[in-house]
Parts: sequence; structure tokens; C-alpha cells
Amino acid sequence: MENIPNKMYFKIGEVAKITEVRPYVLRYWESEFSLIKPKKSLSKQRVYSRRDLDNIIEIKRLLHKERYTLEGAKKRLKELNAANDNQMGFAFSQQSDKANLIKIKKELKNIRKLLTT
Repeated sequence: MENIPNKMYFKIGEVAKITEVRPYVLRYWESEFSLIKPKKSLSKQRVYSRRDLDNIIEIKRLLHKERYTLEGAKKRLKELNAANDNQMGFAFSQQSDKANLIKIKKELKNIRKLLTT
């Protein structure tokens, strides 16, 4: 596998090159693994997030090196992602992330006011 560029989103061709997995396999895995959810760009091209890429790398490892079945890999991947979310200590949805960032921004503004007066 190639070194992974430090960016947030990847086109399907980039993911295929990085992971050494053919695009048609990536599209198949999308239909089998609910954790892979690429968005569509304005030009209708698949755009994978960094987390999608990490999940694809893990799926490839589970299927090819660990010799899991598709069903076994699905179950193991869900377990690994749940453990990672719990370990990080914050498993917020995007909406609650935004709400938390708004709260933090307000608190920082209040702190700034206190410091400038």
C-alpha cells in the first residue's frame, strides 16, 4: 500500500491506488459494509472521507490477511469502530458536534470579554 496523503477526502481512483483495491470492488464493499458511506461531489463522483479510507484498509486486512468471511468482517469492523468511538470518549453525531462547537465558541467569546475588561 502507498503512503496515505494527509487530506480529508479522496476520489475513488485515489482510494483504489492507495489500497490496491479495484474500483468495482470498492463499490461492492459500499453495498456490503454500512460503515463505508462516500458522498457524491457536484460532478456525481464518489468522495471518500478519511474514515471511509481507514475502514476500507481494515476491511482489506480482515478479508485478505485474517481470512474473515464477509459476514465475519462486517461484525468485526463494527466491533472495532465501536471500541474506537468509546476509546476516544466522544461519539457525537454531526449535528451535536456543530452544537458543541457553537457552545465552545460562545464560551471562548465570554472568556475573551473577561480578559479584555
